[in-house]
Amino acid sequence: MKINYLCTYWGCEQQSAKEFLSNVIASGYDGVEINFPDDSVFIHEFEMELKRIRATTHPDFFFIAQQVLDNKVETTNDYLNRLTDRLEFLTSLQPNAINSHTGKDFFDFSDNCKIIEKTTQLSRDSGIPIWHEIHRGRFSFHLKTLLHYLAVFPKLQLIADFSHFCVVSESNLEDQQEFLNSIYPSVKHIHARIGFEQSPQVNHPFAPEWSSYLEKYLQWWREILYVQEKNHLPYFTITPEFGPFPYMPQEPISRKPLSNQWEINLMMKNYLQQNLKTNG
Repeated sequence: MKINYLCTYWGCEQQSAKEFLSNVIASGYDGVEINFPDDSVFIHEFEMELKRIRATTHPDFFFIAQQVLDNKVETTNDYLNRLTDRLEFLTSLQPNAINSHTGKDFFDFSDNCKIIEKTTQLSRDSGIPIWHEIHRGRFSFHLKTLLHYLAVFPKLQLIADFSHFCVVSESNLEDQQEFLNSIYPSVKHIHARIGFEQSPQVNHPFAPEWSSYLEKYLQWWREILYVQEKNHLPYFTITPEFGPFPYMPQEPISRKPLSNQWEINLMMKNYLQQNLKTNG
């Protein structure tokens, strides 16, 4: 099973599409994961540059588009209409897959199921996989309750960002391993970020004080890959996803980031390339 390492656009919003993609390739990534800005010029430039990259140097360059809606006071149907519009736009860009921040944690179970059913239909109609990110504020915010959705939608495909489970449960999931085992077969993509009980992101994953957390997350990721390799998945994708403020802690007053986000993500990519091995 081949592992493709993707670069997040999060934190690179000041760059043009061409500049961003050039930096991604120069840093040895296999693709990108991007939440597009509301900027038609940027989107057109991205499409043209992606086409050029695939036609010349990197024919298998991987592209995940993100669906992340801003919060609004709205009905469930209003939300569903906004979600549908965004997903239809993203499928028109023909990504390899879509990362969807789906539903809301306070929606009724039946309403979130209705929303998931719509994403399933859109995925089926477009032929593009829609993966649902484990995230606070979404239907997937809590590990045990996520199992109820998997019982209704056994083919649901997930993006593992376990830092959110840790914050919601205010734990390192020491007492929930059996629940994690239950969702591993559904995980198709990993966000490689280290969090802890009080935050979805440590200040530096390779600082010695966080070594036990790094080891724990690495073990979870190894377990996921082991399951997917046994299921004969041909490839797997991982995005090192340490983010800028407010995920990145800052010094008071100066507001200087405590670590360099781009460098940390690159370090995580290189670390995982050395420490996550598969047979393919």
